[in-house]
Amino acid sequence: MLRVGLTGGIGAGKSAVAMRLHELGAVILDADKLAREVVAAGTDGLAAVVAAFGPEVLGADGELDRLAVGARVFGDEAARRRLENIIHPRVRARTTELAAAAPADAIVVNDVPLLVETGLGPTFHLVIVVDATPAVRIARLVGARGMTEEQASARIAAQADDAARRAAADVVIDNNGGLDELTAQVDELWTGRLRPYGRNLRLRRHAPFEGRPRIVPPDPAWPGQAARLIARLNQALRPQLGGDADLTHIGSTAVPGLPANDLIDLMLAVPTLDVADKLADTLAAVGLPPRDGEWFDNDRGIPGQTWPKRLHGSADPGRSVNLHVRVAGSPGWRFALLMRDHLRAVPTARDEYAAAKAHWSKIHGAEGYAAAKEPWLDTEATAAHEWAEATGWQPPTRL
Repeated sequence: MLRVGLTGGIGAGKSAVAMRLHELGAVILDADKLAREVVAAGTDGLAAVVAAFGPEVLGADGELDRLAVGARVFGDEAARRRLENIIHPRVRARTTELAAAAPADAIVVNDVPLLVETGLGPTFHLVIVVDATPAVRIARLVGARGMTEEQASARIAAQADDAARRAAADVVIDNNGGLDELTAQVDELWTGRLRPYGRNLRLRRHAPFEGRPRIVPPDPAWPGQAARLIARLNQALRPQLGGDADLTHIGSTAVPGLPANDLIDLMLAVPTLDVADKLADTLAAVGLPPRDGEWFDNDRGIPGQTWPKRLHGSADPGRSVNLHVRVAGSPGWRFALLMRDHLRAVPTARDEYAAAKAHWSKIHGAEGYAAAKEPWLDTEATAAHEWAEATGWQPPTRL
């Protein structure tokens, strides 16, 4: 099932987004509610909190005195960490239990205020951040929660800053306006991205490509998007591989300053294609099902032969991705790294490629565009190889 992380700074309006997603049909798992549940009277979580902070945090009714605990941990980093080490593992366990009980076709949205602070982003298929300016958030906290401006500012400052939150986001919902504007954004996200993503995930199919490549200006967000994808893949593959995978951002979106089709190319290096095939189900579950057909790399004149590979595509209609799974040391693996690094290092080569891509995209559809690139890539392979010889370039490898 599709797992979505939802977060936002205090006062940003995350709860309103969660409420609308629930109305649309999502299963909402509220981390704040679960955090209260796991330290309710009679739980081992409450016993652990009392053992850590003393009986004075226990109310007369046998429940946790939240104001007393808050006073103990606010401004005390070590105390806050002790409390989190008690509560967070129990919340994660309860979240896993509830998600497992949801229907197979559910879209499960985890409402997690401290998603960024706790590093949970890679555990979700998609992370949504609700964003509003500090001034708007302070006004809401003063008006709706009765805080002073100083208290509201202190609560905002105690959380992750806005830049860190946006860096973790696949989707940013702007909530500086009114409820109608917020609802319209959530409805569009639900209809245009979340529902088709969930359906594609269940059916193990990738989202369709546009018919014609569309070259867009360089986007400074591409490296961050690739980094989030790599973090998700590592999270999913680590149990099988016993450590982080050999994953790399390649292709045009990995070259600063190069216009490109808005498609993130990633490469997973494996010892053998048998290993690649054993990882296929995990890759599909994380949102990158195998693309149909047989896939091969041209050796580009590098000693060797034409080598097979595996190709996976994104189930997310909002982010096109190709994951090339190649044998480490194969010609295709080497050329992907070499061409990227050559274009990064030699601006004239990058600019020539940009001009050629613009021309091909105007006159060709997807298949014709790919075929038109081949002669240029052969020439680039020769130039890149000569550059590698002259500079002593060697491909990085971990295998």
